[in-house]
Amino acid sequence: MQPIQLLAPDGTFAEDEVYTPYIRALGDDVLREMYRSMVAARRLDNEATSLQRQGQLELWVPCLGQEAGQAGVVAALRDDDMIFPTYREHLMALARGITPEKLVRQFRAAGHSGWDPLEHAFNVYSVVLGAQTLHAAGWAMGLQRDQAAGQAGDELVVACLGDGASSQGDVHESMVFASSYGLPLLYFIQNNHWAISVPVATQSKHPLAQRAAGYGFDGVRVDGNDVLASYAVTAHHAGQVRQGTPQIIEAVTYRMGAHTTADDPTKYRTAEEVESWKAKDPIARYATWLEAEGHADSAWYAEVETEAKDLAADLRQAAMSMDPVALERSFDTVYAEPHRQIETEKAWLKDFEAGFAEETSNAEGESR
Repeated sequence: MQPIQLLAPDGTFAEDEVYTPYIRALGDDVLREMYRSMVAARRLDNEATSLQRQGQLELWVPCLGQEAGQAGVVAALRDDDMIFPTYREHLMALARGITPEKLVRQFRAAGHSGWDPLEHAFNVYSVVLGAQTLHAAGWAMGLQRDQAAGQAGDELVVACLGDGASSQGDVHESMVFASSYGLPLLYFIQNNHWAISVPVATQSKHPLAQRAAGYGFDGVRVDGNDVLASYAVTAHHAGQVRQGTPQIIEAVTYRMGAHTTADDPTKYRTAEEVESWKAKDPIARYATWLEAEGHADSAWYAEVETEAKDLAADLRQAAMSMDPVALERSFDTVYAEPHRQIETEKAWLKDFEAGFAEETSNAEGESR
């Protein structure tokens, strides 16, 4: 099952009678915005990684190398289509108007999330693998009922997940519901080849898109490093999803960086493998095509780089000025009313932290 590709790694374009018309119908504004979003996401990604290494973020989840799939999919959606992300959809978040400050609030431990899902039609990040697919199915079921009552249009719901999450039971249950009830739900699987340290070949002996057949709907593979194919495939299949036919889009890409900043990918994959994927860089190939087609020039590229640099500066300023939430507050917001077990655990934490303070005080006294 070969991935659909319109734009080769060298930037040459291949015609396709089904998908090419979607690209030819685009104006410079959309074509340029997809490139701008990819550059912005990568610059933000690099800055956030640096901030975490400097101790300014508790954790960061890079999306380096996966920009094209996200850019193509989100550009093909409507603003009212609800997206349920994992924790790596930074480009899609930016595209939905979520600022760098809002995006890193959770990673700064300054809040459970930084944005209102309804305001951006973009749900909060889900750290629990696969859980967001059940949330998406529930939202789609509610949307379906609103549509039947004439209280909603033909919006659709997108559930984002990675190849690793595809092994979770929650994903299976979500797809069962989507198929059984004919939900307007699109599953966007970013197959980046590695579920932390487990290769996708270990998890699935066949393409993930083929799993759709077992649930009674269609699945398609796309070159996830080809933003044009990602856009065209999503635009084409979105029409079917809006009519209550769930779909899977498997974007075949590669995680160029670590799974998270707590991970060391050199322990489980080779440098040669990473180098081979560098030649398939999604931004470079798209830039080559844009310039060749006359959609952009060097002056515009420089402008985009400046915008990305400013975005990174905004991110750094926001992160450095953001105060982490006191850990005790996490206990206070579990239940609406006081809870004995929570109070017990909170008291234990206070005693635990006090022990460190005593050790520090004793050590300072001995040094004198």
